[in-house]
Amino acid sequence: MEFEAIKVISVFGAGTMGHGIAQIMAQQGYKVFLGDISQELLDAALDRVKKSLQKLAEKGKISQDEVEGTLSMITGTVDMEEITKDADFLIEAIPERLDIKKELFRQLDKVCKEETILATNTSTLSITELASATERPERFIGMHFFNPVPLMNIVEIVKGLLTSDETVEITRKLVLKLGKEPIIVRDSPGFASSRLGVALFLEASRMLEEGVASAEDIDKSMRLGYGHRMGPFETCDLVGLDARLNNINAIYEATRDPAWKPPQLLKQLVSAGYLGRKPGSKGGYYTYFGFEK
Repeated sequence: MEFEAIKVISVFGAGTMGHGIAQIMAQQGYKVFLGDISQELLDAALDRVKKSLQKLAEKGKISQDEVEGTLSMITGTVDMEEITKDADFLIEAIPERLDIKKELFRQLDKVCKEETILATNTSTLSITELASATERPERFIGMHFFNPVPLMNIVEIVKGLLTSDETVEITRKLVLKLGKEPIIVRDSPGFASSRLGVALFLEASRMLEEGVASAEDIDKSMRLGYGHRMGPFETCDLVGLDARLNNINAIYEATRDPAWKPPQLLKQLVSAGYLGRKPGSKGGYYTYFGFEK
């Protein structure tokens, strides 16, 4: 397949990442099918896309016509056939569960066109193992976007063991068309970005447990001392404590290295309903420690 042949992009998973991916694809003129298992989830996702675009219009970055035009390019659907039948490129953006993702890709592989490229937005799980659920490992790739998708200017492209160079190049061109910078990494636990991000968070958590400094001051040290936009705990609140725990568990399971063992406090917070900045959550680290920004 040539890059120019890509006209229709499907996104399966209408949550935090999926709706953002659908938005930026539609803004570039692609016909987008946004799929999920619930119409309620789809309606909420499309509403979030609309609000995101309206904010851009209010700031003068796009016109009202562009808002309406972009929204018209996105079709939300719970119909698997509608999601897959015309897709030239399909991106999965469901929760970080290896078993659930593999089962989804088994289904997608059976109904997508032979030439369709399948991509996963996973931030930690093995691309090679996910690809093994399909009959097209050469057309399977990792495409790790960052949250919030419309604002973050980097996409991590992860090449599985059997991913073809052609698939990598098509994906790289797509990322560039989106106005984002691609980095290309090989399939390894945590890839490049999550491995570094998780390592920083785990060390910050150990410092917190040892009483070296408060969560607030640890974050301040990274913001003011190293120029990070956010410290590790604020980043965790944004990403989602449950998502961060899934990241850590995936790396720990892949390596069995005690250095990657998930912090007890993180597990307790997730169990208690502290999931970060998302609907239905009690909050995150900043809420728990009482220094909400």
